[in-house]
Amino acid sequence: MTVREYNRAVEEFADAVYRFIRADLKDDDRANDIVQDSYEKLWRHVAEIEYRVVKSWLFSTAYHNMIDIIRKEKRVTLLGESHEEDLLINSQYSDLNEILHAALSRLPEQQKSVILLRDYEGYSYEEIGQIAGLTEAQVKINIYRGRIALKNYIGKIETII
Repeated sequence: MTVREYNRAVEEFADAVYRFIRADLKDDDRANDIVQDSYEKLWRHVAEIEYRVVKSWLFSTAYHNMIDIIRKEKRVTLLGESHEEDLLINSQYSDLNEILHAALSRLPEQQKSVILLRDYEGYSYEEIGQIAGLTEAQVKINIYRGRIALKNYIGKIETII
């Protein structure tokens, strides 16, 4: 890859990688750090990577960096027990976006990531598998289970609207 292609990759893909990581982490600074680290790694391997695969390479690298950070944080901090009232939905919600983000935050990281890649970013099952290091069947299973969990948490859409 040339320097021009590298710069083009920054212009074309940085925002999408940031949105993907930010949706999972809910932290602007950490998402920026992960995107920056991913582009730094890309720069170190610029001679080895072809431009046609750079998008999936960036998403894979950012995804794996994010997972490493999450695992590291889980080892450092003790997770509190979830309270029963946290699992109940307040029937007075009027912000569907808030409900959806609350539901997404309850999913395991892998399910949340593949759902965001599929439904938010529009990747194919094959591309998601390459990014997340999963088989196509594993991607489909994670998306299915995540959607079922979202449906069970949110309930009927008629009750929300």
